[in-house]
Amino acid sequence: MTPSRIFFWIKPSLVDRYVILQSLSPFIISLSVVLVALLMERLLLLFNLLADSYNPFSRFLGMLTDLVPHYLGLALPSALCVSIYSVVRRLNLNNEIDTMMSSGLSLLQITRSYIVMGIVFGIASLFLYGFIQPYARYDYRAAFYFASHSGWVPHLQAKMIVSPNKNLMITAESVKKHGSLLSHVFIEDDSTSASGKAIKRTITATKGNLILSSDRSKVEIDLFDGRIITQEEDHRPTITNFSHTTKILSQQNHIPAFRSRGDDERELTLPELKQAMKAEKNTISHSDLRGEYHFRLVRTLSFPFIPMLATALAISSKRQKRNNGLFFLALTLIGYDNILQLGANLVSSGKHTPFAVIWLPYLIFSFLCLYLLYYKSGGRVGFLSAHIRKFLKRKQGHYPHTPS
Repeated sequence: MTPSRIFFWIKPSLVDRYVILQSLSPFIISLSVVLVALLMERLLLLFNLLADSYNPFSRFLGMLTDLVPHYLGLALPSALCVSIYSVVRRLNLNNEIDTMMSSGLSLLQITRSYIVMGIVFGIASLFLYGFIQPYARYDYRAAFYFASHSGWVPHLQAKMIVSPNKNLMITAESVKKHGSLLSHVFIEDDSTSASGKAIKRTITATKGNLILSSDRSKVEIDLFDGRIITQEEDHRPTITNFSHTTKILSQQNHIPAFRSRGDDERELTLPELKQAMKAEKNTISHSDLRGEYHFRLVRTLSFPFIPMLATALAISSKRQKRNNGLFFLALTLIGYDNILQLGANLVSSGKHTPFAVIWLPYLIFSFLCLYLLYYKSGGRVGFLSAHIRKFLKRKQGHYPHTPS
């Protein structure tokens, strides 16, 4: 095939522009719905993390941004399938597909823009799976580590007992200003003296104000109009009245730095995986590196065949009131993705080769998509079949049949 012929096939025609415009709106809606649905579970986890510790909202937004590349990689194939299926299904029911094919166009020519779209998404997914996701996954884990070690949040609920640490207990009869202004405060503090003797302090106060230090390293409480009862081992209890005092409830120690990127194969880019596979010594096993490397490549190369599968399953007989194509489409894609994940795990175990459990399912999936599109087109695939016939004729000319 000459370069001019390739350009002529790729160059969008009026039909190509029409089917692309028809699919834009369903694609955007499908991508948004699937992405939000996948993010909901992690959103609840992040909200709980914010509620249990003092973290600024900007950190929450940063962690949410780090999650988007991971779930975008899952949402893209689904959105592409649903949008193409819905458009082709509508064109088929409105007899637009039949009209185009009666004018001489094949099903492959009608949907070639979707195939080109799949190739473009495949190239984009190479950067997504190979470069963006590893960095985003590491950034999310680092942010989650620091958020979970940020310490106790300085807020209380009325009549609820809270223990900022194992030696301290605090409660209040009533609270205001979102739990920072307390009334009728009760604190019990168990500590040890310099001589090693146990000391128990019981503190009561009319009012209390929870505050966070300016460097956010300590949670303190300002107490007003109260009493401290101190009971030291082998000593008589002492009572101290005060009008104002400050007590440290929680002190944040220095948080150790998070580990460097690369302890997990999913945090490595494709070139880094390739380089690590050639290295003699690695913290990650060679089988884990191979499984992850081939898994990402196959997922990327599968994108161009998804539009073929969606197109083939969207076309059905006009007499059929129901079309189960969307069900089989979802079943096929979910099953195929699970098979690839299983294959990557089997390669990681070191008992199977990537070709047997990753590339072979990919070849079967690709052949299935091509065959279904060929079958639904009635054997008409446009210029492709013509070139195949010319190729076979040339081969027959090189090897003429000799009479017996």
